[in-house]
Amino acid sequence: MDNLLRKLPIGIQTFEKLRRGDYLYVDKTDFVWKIASTSTPYFLSRPRRFGKSLLLSTFEAYFEGKRELFEGLAIAGMEKEWKRYPVLHLDLNAEKYDSTRALTEILSRQLTQWELKYGKGVDEETLAGRFSGVIRRASEQAGCGVVVLVDEYDKPLLQALGDNALLDDYRKTLKAFYGVLKSSDRYLRFVFLTGVTKFAQVSVFSDLNHLQDISLWPDYAALCGITLDELLRNFRPELEILAASNDLSYDETVGRMKRLYDGYHFFQNSLGVFNPFSVLNALKAKVFDNFWFQTGTPTFLVELLKRSDYDLRTLIDGIEAPASSFMEYRVDANNPIPLIYQSGYLTIKDYDREFGNYLLEFPNDEVRYGFINFLIPYYTSMANDDQGFYIGKFVQELRSGDYDSFLTRLQAFFADFPYELSDKTERHYQVVFYLVFKLMGQFTDAEVRSARGRADAVVKTPKYIYVFEFKLNGTADQALRQIDDKGYLIPYQSDGRELVKIGVEFSAEERNIGRWLVG
Repeated sequence: MDNLLRKLPIGIQTFEKLRRGDYLYVDKTDFVWKIASTSTPYFLSRPRRFGKSLLLSTFEAYFEGKRELFEGLAIAGMEKEWKRYPVLHLDLNAEKYDSTRALTEILSRQLTQWELKYGKGVDEETLAGRFSGVIRRASEQAGCGVVVLVDEYDKPLLQALGDNALLDDYRKTLKAFYGVLKSSDRYLRFVFLTGVTKFAQVSVFSDLNHLQDISLWPDYAALCGITLDELLRNFRPELEILAASNDLSYDETVGRMKRLYDGYHFFQNSLGVFNPFSVLNALKAKVFDNFWFQTGTPTFLVELLKRSDYDLRTLIDGIEAPASSFMEYRVDANNPIPLIYQSGYLTIKDYDREFGNYLLEFPNDEVRYGFINFLIPYYTSMANDDQGFYIGKFVQELRSGDYDSFLTRLQAFFADFPYELSDKTERHYQVVFYLVFKLMGQFTDAEVRSARGRADAVVKTPKYIYVFEFKLNGTADQALRQIDDKGYLIPYQSDGRELVKIGVEFSAEERNIGRWLVG
């Protein structure tokens, strides 16, 4: 087919529409058949825009026996019966949950649609009672078990974060509603729930103890997302056009796609997967951009970070943690890491079998720099539309050897902090230094350290290597001496570029850079 006519399924979340509309489809139906061949109730956690809705729609088409939609796909050679089941598909993704009444009305509206088809009992008044009645009647009328698919089960809970009273109301409502999936087990053929976050306090994970959470199972690590092999096999014509549009070779284009959009791991040492939303948009727009990050602002995550007083430097450099500390979110635990991981801003990069600890890091450059850019306004006075200007100027000044202008700009940056930030702790200013240097890493080789025994920051440009030492409780002279005494320049002496050592002191009284010395 002419590449100009190949249709990329951006925003297509319905399997039937995708197949009948002749959109490109990365075949995941072997997973669908394997999962559907059991009667086990499942739960899958994946970040937003990772294909969860399309996955559930695929299950819906399969259980409705729509064999014609699966022609040419892997499942066509696996399934023999194509039996039809009643399917109850609840999609909580596209609604606004801003009151207890809103959630009740949305659930009630969906129940009414099912009751129009399967009938309603005269004594069924509660949401849970109506749900239970629909499941029972659907099973009795069809003479087989019912399939229940719940898309984004946790959307109401995520929207209520920060409002404890509303969150508690939602938890009580959903506890009773989802609890039906256990009491109605004899009427069910298959249950699959998706979401972003595993809330520990909701009964779907406490009372419904036979629900299998496959979020970290190796067999399903590539269930959502696009593997490198799938990218190269399904999208080569689009990749070639993307390469030509950006004056890159094919291999350079694949490399940039990997740096920007690959790197998600949902099991230790598993295949990495690309973010499908970013991949499709990059191929469609023929440019590289932060497509996924721009679709949702993680404001609630930043608020969680601020309330927990979490050291951002630890987050940015990577976190070692057991699975128990990031797979379930507890509102009262003051631990933001589970939400940050499950929302897709961190992923599994390594695993220590001896101690059972996972290394969580940013999956790729889109998330790394998108997240840091998003954090800057919350820790400084910098507005979002100023970020490119500031960071670009910082980099340009160091490339040209104009370190005085660089430090003067940094000084002005701190001077412009709003009043409410004036009483911040020393660590707050250390974090801001850290963020600035990390952002520079998009454009040049910049390293910033928080460990002892190393320079605070090293920036490498084509002509210069800068070694910075910042003293928050000392002088610029002491900072410069420390660079010499600790031998911070030694690793770079054979490099050939000009070495510039800079000692900087921070004035506690002025809450700003006081002076600097260059050696």
